[in-house]
Amino acid sequence: MEAQSLSGLSPGAALALPPAGGQARRRRSLGQRLWSTGPVLVLFLPPALLLFTALVVVPILDAGRYSFFDWSGYGVPTRFIGWRNFDLIWRYPAFHQALLNNLLIIAVSLCIQLPMALGLASLVASRIRGAVTFRMIFFLPYILADVAAGLIWRFMYDGDYGLAAAMAHVLGLPAPYVLADPHWAMTAVLVVIVWKYFGFHMMLFIAGLQGIDPALLDAAAIDGANRLQRFRRVTLPLLTPTIRLSVFFSVIGSLQLFDLIMPLTKGGPEDSTQTLVTFLYSFGIMRMRVGFGSAVGVVLFVICVVFAFGYKRLAFRDV
Repeated sequence: MEAQSLSGLSPGAALALPPAGGQARRRRSLGQRLWSTGPVLVLFLPPALLLFTALVVVPILDAGRYSFFDWSGYGVPTRFIGWRNFDLIWRYPAFHQALLNNLLIIAVSLCIQLPMALGLASLVASRIRGAVTFRMIFFLPYILADVAAGLIWRFMYDGDYGLAAAMAHVLGLPAPYVLADPHWAMTAVLVVIVWKYFGFHMMLFIAGLQGIDPALLDAAAIDGANRLQRFRRVTLPLLTPTIRLSVFFSVIGSLQLFDLIMPLTKGGPEDSTQTLVTFLYSFGIMRMRVGFGSAVGVVLFVICVVFAFGYKRLAFRDV
């Protein structure tokens, strides 16, 4: 009956009909939400935008501007040199070594750190007695400040008084000076990096594992899947979003590594442990070449932005 009565109306009358009840309710609910959240946005959004602009946007723009000047950091930059700072970056062998070290750190993080974190998370994710204690033990290195961790490991690697010297003395071997050897210093740094940050990724994986419905694993077990098959066919696919997030944090953190390197080696010996950020600090800030350091910062910023957007497009396109 209603359809017949509507069909008899003129087009103008049909357009004048009120919207359906559900659509009207949606419009009212949208208006109510805007009315309820409007004061909150007006109160909190401008201060947040102001802080973000002052502490993030303005420094980025200033660094981009300073990168085109030969500037020591004092006074107003006046000596414009164009792209010369960017050209000088690629002439430094230390920059090539820093870039290579960052790639090595990323590779070790993805191939050693994340699998180890996932394996430990699988062992301590269950709600069994003592699991919380083991989680805290494995997470403690991440809680420790980076500078403090670097100083602790510098003492442990010390060839005169550290743990390495004591172990060598017990075994009757000559004391190793690992951090003073260009061939072994980076390996020692990689050990500290894996020890320091795997706990963070372990906690991410634990959160992801505890979000998996146990009924799915029980159903797979009833169907005859063994433990390895359940992990490969059920756990890993459901853990994929967490793994993607962990990979993103690992790569970005590897590119920005600084606090742990400085107390350990300060980029030495012979620039063998330089990273992009320590190269920026050592060859830019410490040598009073703020313009050159700004150019290195711009290069690092571009690398991070390209990776972030490229990774989001490839890994999170279905999210």
